Amino acid sequence: MKIDKDFKEALANLPSKEKDKLILRLLKRDVDLVNKLYFELMETMSVEEKRTEMELNISRLTSVYTQRYYSPGYLLMEIRDVSGSITEHVKTTKDKFGDIALNIQMLSETLMRNEPNLSKETYGKSYTFNIYVVARVYKILTQIKKLHEDLQYDLKESLAILAEHIGRQDSLMRVCINNALDMNWLFQFEIPSDIEFRVKELRRMGFLK
Repeated sequence: MKIDKDFKEALANLPSKEKDKLILRLLKRDVDLVNKLYFELMETMSVEEKRTEMELNISRLTSVYTQRYYSPGYLLMEIRDVSGSITEHVKTTKDKFGDIALNIQMLSETLMRNEPNLSKETYGKSYTFNIYVVARVYKILTQIKKLHEDLQYDLKESLAILAEHIGRQDSLMRVCINNALDMNWLFQFEIPSDIEFRVKELRRMGFLK
């Protein structure tokens, strides 16, 4: 339903008590909005502090997932849960930089900690996990290009570290090559200016899946 000018005016003219009741009813239906408002109105921690809290949580979870490693499929389900937590953090805090930095950390630490586990898996068994990593790296590169240049540079080192961990996995590198993901973009921090268009074209041609 479109919220037109007359409707907005009618809402604005509601008695304060009615507005309060309406807001509380709506909040019960939108958990993301509740978290966002709580952060803005009640939270004493800054965005940066909340990001640091997420960094610690990611390190803890990737360590736990490595200790109970069973297969690439199970590992993928677990890092998707981490990804969901990052998404929730971003919705709550509007932390665009953190969205990128935390996803880089998630991939880097998962690959680093599970290098011995993943290196033993066959190409076919690890494909779904690997294509997820490749698609997520493309998303990260696209997001980086939309940041201010100063903020982009702050991600240079962590992106190179991610590239190192990717390069240690033969099957993952094979998936990178098959989906035109050049590790030099990460190592040298030379992301193509048309990266978003490239991703769209790859998906149009049936890649990244």
